[in-house]
Amino acid sequence: MIEGLRVVITGGAGFIGSTLAARLKDSNEVVLYDTFHRNALPGTGLEEHPNVTVVKGDVLDRDHLFEVVKGADVVVHMASIAGVDTVMKRPVDTMRISLLGTVNALDACREAAPGLRRFIDFSTSEVFGRYAYKVTEGDSTQLGVVGEARWTYAVSKLATEHLALNFHKQYGMPALSIRPFNIYGPGQVGEGAVHHFIVRALAGDDLVLHNDGSQIRSWCYIDDIIEGILLALEKPEAVGHAFNIGNPRATVTIHNLASLIVRLAASSSALKNVRWDFPDVELRIPNIDKARQLLGYEPEVELEEGLLKTIDWYRQRRGGA
Repeated sequence: MIEGLRVVITGGAGFIGSTLAARLKDSNEVVLYDTFHRNALPGTGLEEHPNVTVVKGDVLDRDHLFEVVKGADVVVHMASIAGVDTVMKRPVDTMRISLLGTVNALDACREAAPGLRRFIDFSTSEVFGRYAYKVTEGDSTQLGVVGEARWTYAVSKLATEHLALNFHKQYGMPALSIRPFNIYGPGQVGEGAVHHFIVRALAGDDLVLHNDGSQIRSWCYIDDIIEGILLALEKPEAVGHAFNIGNPRATVTIHNLASLIVRLAASSSALKNVRWDFPDVELRIPNIDKARQLLGYEPEVELEEGLLKTIDWYRQRRGGA
């Protein structure tokens, strides 16, 4: 049970960060540190909660970050540029924020948070490259061609894993990394297939699929990854490791995902395939045995159930349409 702690979440106004804050706020002091380029806070009530402090700031601002992290018991470092389209447009910023921002966060914890109990580096399943079938944490990472902007996010996140785990080895910092696999659910903002498909399905617009839609993904509902994060905060066995957190049972092609969303939303939308000359991930399914064994993690929400909850949330945001 996480209670009575000072928890700093960088990127805390994002989808996962704000959902984690909602779970922690009643029993902890929670600080959300973010630039607010993406903001999932409206409608959550977090900004008004007496245990939550919202701070506008950039992880590249080393001095400011040190002040915010001072005295933290837990730091969950999620701040980064995300979304394939944004990464493609801003590859240098993507790497700068991931690399320098993580160095700043780790240094801040080491110098300003002597009582730190846990540092979680939020990585990505992109580190496994284009073909990732039931990949384990011990499998070799596979990245794309040097110079392809598509892979700058994965490259920089892999580097942050090395940083976090080596801060543990060299300095004894209680650090670990989490590799999330395709998270979706209520509260999602920005880019992402589930977000795109649901918004367009509820509007009756065409759902746009890149190429033939045969790309395969495993989808993890937001509540399940939050449980994984909480377990990583609670279990001492988590320290010094990287973990795949996802739901390998909820595996489907992008085409079938779009079709399922249209059916569940009772939508009249059609599917539209468009050519996309772009290095994409063709297959991504995690092996979560390590998280099961060390953390006791087990995803509970199946795909159809999670999509129905997510569709209901988007529908309510549209005013009951």
